[in-house]
Amino acid sequence: MKLLVLLSRVPYPLEKGDKLRAYHLVTRLARKHEIILCCLSDGPTPAEHVAHLRAFCSHIEVVRVPRWRIVLKLGAALFSRLPFQVAYFNHASAQRAVDRLIRDHAPDHVLCQLVRTTELVRNHPTLPKTLDYMDTLSKGMERRTRNAPLYLRPILQAETRRLIRYENLMFDLFDASVIISAQDREYLYHPLRDQVKVIPNGVDTEHFSPQENEKKYDLVFTGNMNYPPNIDSVIYLVHKVLPLVYAQRPATTLLISGVDPSAEVRDLARRDPRIVVSGWVKDIRNSYASARIFVAPMQIGTGLQNKLLEAMAMRIPCVTSALANNAVQAAPGRSILLGRTPQEYATHILRLLDDHTERERLAEEGFRFVRNQFNWDHSANDLERLLTLATTARVAAP
Repeated sequence: MKLLVLLSRVPYPLEKGDKLRAYHLVTRLARKHEIILCCLSDGPTPAEHVAHLRAFCSHIEVVRVPRWRIVLKLGAALFSRLPFQVAYFNHASAQRAVDRLIRDHAPDHVLCQLVRTTELVRNHPTLPKTLDYMDTLSKGMERRTRNAPLYLRPILQAETRRLIRYENLMFDLFDASVIISAQDREYLYHPLRDQVKVIPNGVDTEHFSPQENEKKYDLVFTGNMNYPPNIDSVIYLVHKVLPLVYAQRPATTLLISGVDPSAEVRDLARRDPRIVVSGWVKDIRNSYASARIFVAPMQIGTGLQNKLLEAMAMRIPCVTSALANNAVQAAPGRSILLGRTPQEYATHILRLLDDHTERERLAEEGFRFVRNQFNWDHSANDLERLLTLATTARVAAP
């Protein structure tokens, strides 16, 4: 099969969740199928990153959209029904590139990741298409609205409504749809949402494996630190949970590791010497392995938290929220610890810091769980079967 893959970001390096999912699924699809990759970018793309992707793609096109055009598009979106997230990526240059790729390469199927890219194939109704929702953007926006400043809430509420309408519309226009978890599928508002195939992420257990590093920190949180749910999580951890921990263990240390830390996140380290904000690191495994406990008290957001899978694969005991674990489905108390309140998080953290045996038990159970349940090869095989069926059904249709 000749497969055109449309992405809203260049899927390398793997510092963000959508890039991670696209990279691992597409590299595996490329073992049997020809991949034409089209990526959008609002900044320069290093040549070595494109060269890396060429190893498994027959053709790559990176469409650079200048920031000033994005600003104009977002302004125009105020007077349209398009979600701002879709308008951000919907440009004439991108449309011309997609149309040209379809004309020149005649793909058998198009795979779009996120509804952000789907507008670019709406004028190709006869071409078989699959949408990877990844997670439910409308639900994520709805949750962000609850904690947003009052002046932003009308905009975020409008974006939520637009995303709901648009997610439903794309469901109807695409031949097949997939999503990252059953929880996210339930967040879709479409009456036929059960037809969406759940294809979870995997974890690269050869790359993310246990390491015997010096434990420089007690706690670690990793992720894209300019992403609102991650910012919210570390603010919650530092302001509400750590004071309770400090009351009994005042020397407890925290590493916040990940790309693009916001000013609010950087300020946490400026105010407290026990907190380190590393920013981008060359190898995130070193961050995981440098801490005794991984803590992710996610309060908002959707999708599957890759950070949890990676920490478990590295045999790090994990404490998180029920919201984050709903997509992972690890056994609470056995493979993972869940907090609902600052006091519960603090209790879990203090117990694990004080009890080496319990840390080892939880780490081992989480390690076994993630290796058994999350496999990129299985996910790619499921996606391949769905793409093949959708293509065959469209060709066979009268």
